[in-house]
Amino acid sequence: MKLVRDCIPQIIEEDGRSCTWRRVIGRDEHIAKLSAKMREEVWEFTENPSYEEAADMLEVVKAFCYLHNLEWDAVKAYAQNKQESHGGFHNGIILESFDRKS
Repeated sequence: MKLVRDCIPQIIEEDGRSCTWRRVIGRDEHIAKLSAKMREEVWEFTENPSYEEAADMLEVVKAFCYLHNLEWDAVKAYAQNKQESHGGFHNGIILESFDRKS
């Protein structure tokens, strides 16, 4: 049993097939299923980098934000600000060590 997009049962039934499904039981299960879904989507993206797989990862992030009452536009603004102030992850920088302040 894995988490699927909201319209998948309807799409299956419209195709003349049947399915059984249920809703998550509470917030904890929803978060656990989203975590598993994100791992799945990241693996699929690494195997097949595509717009479709990138969109699936993004949709999981949006669902996490929704569950934690984070407004999507605010998240995007924070991401933009952080990218401008700290950069992104495009250059593959690995921090091997650093001196901590005393």
